[in-house]
Amino acid sequence: MPDVIVSCVNIHKSFLMGREAVQALRGIDLDVLRGEMVCLMGPSGSGKTTLLNIIGGLEEPSRGHVIVDGENVVALSEDALSEMRLTKMGFVFQNYNLLANFTAWENVEVPLALAGVGRRERRRKVEYLLDLVGLGDRAQHYPSELSGGQQQRVAIARALANDPPILIGDEITGDLDSETGFEVMEVVARLNREQGTTVIYVTHDPRMAKFAERVIQLRDGKILEST
Repeated sequence: MPDVIVSCVNIHKSFLMGREAVQALRGIDLDVLRGEMVCLMGPSGSGKTTLLNIIGGLEEPSRGHVIVDGENVVALSEDALSEMRLTKMGFVFQNYNLLANFTAWENVEVPLALAGVGRRERRRKVEYLLDLVGLGDRAQHYPSELSGGQQQRVAIARALANDPPILIGDEITGDLDSETGFEVMEVVARLNREQGTTVIYVTHDPRMAKFAERVIQLRDGKILEST
């Protein structure tokens, strides 16, 4: 049987705008296989980022449930949800979200320290991850001293710190020029191929969508097609 790592069942999501309820998602059913690289696409307001956030446990659905690596995300306590995000998911966002006063090394080290990893193992892991994304020689540089592409590589290394089985990316090349965007996506695709990391990402750029094994098209909160 296929090894499903993420299962979304009848996901609905509504937001209140003034006194009016706006439906962002309207009955999403989606399975993602372990080791798969999946892209979510659609016009602005189609619900792709909302769906990504619900999969990542950053938002709750109004109805339906999400199973991630055997756990029902909707039923988890806040502490258990935080633990799941720390150990089972790595997040990469468009604006990098790096700590400005921390070096590249320290940014990658943070999730390891939060997980209680010892100093010697942290040192080994950070060195390995920065080498993995091609930034071993930039370890002691601060975000302001790095290019946009380099900052995003640090963010990817940080997202992988605790060996999460799932990497979640929201417009991770959105702030980058085309050449740098392709370089960053090559890093993500290599991680997917070589380490078996499941990747679920949102993009508006059809060129970046080509890195995925499967593209899910959303419109008006519904899945139109999967290719």
